[in-house]
Amino acid sequence: MRLESAGIGRRLASLLYEGVLLFAVVFIAGFLFVAFAREADTGLARFVFQLYLFTVCGIYFVYCWAYGGQTLAMKTWRIRLVTGTGTPVSPGRAFLRYVLAIPATVLGFGLIWAYFDRDRQFLHDRLAQTRLVRDDG
Repeated sequence: MRLESAGIGRRLASLLYEGVLLFAVVFIAGFLFVAFAREADTGLARFVFQLYLFTVCGIYFVYCWAYGGQTLAMKTWRIRLVTGTGTPVSPGRAFLRYVLAIPATVLGFGLIWAYFDRDRQFLHDRLAQTRLVRDDG
């Protein structure tokens, strides 16, 4: 595997595709929660529902990154997540990246950061000491 950095365009395209796939994951998880809880729109039930969805998404991302280095969208766009030295990402580092990526991506500043970063890394990758590299092999 070459450690050539994945371009910003490729990473953004993968991120958009990831959003489509994540919609399906959240939709099914949300349906199952409401089927059992019957309510998720007020008070404690709403908080538990949000925590549940955060956990479901976290399991998806952490598992994919730690045990293979790629989500389905990343496989499609031939991108792999590795540490700064090019080794596979541990579950702990994958979880750290997940937690850091949520506000950085949702608020947009983590993505804008890549245009100013010397290595064109997203902010959450810089902070978690991970890299997105091309996976042409």
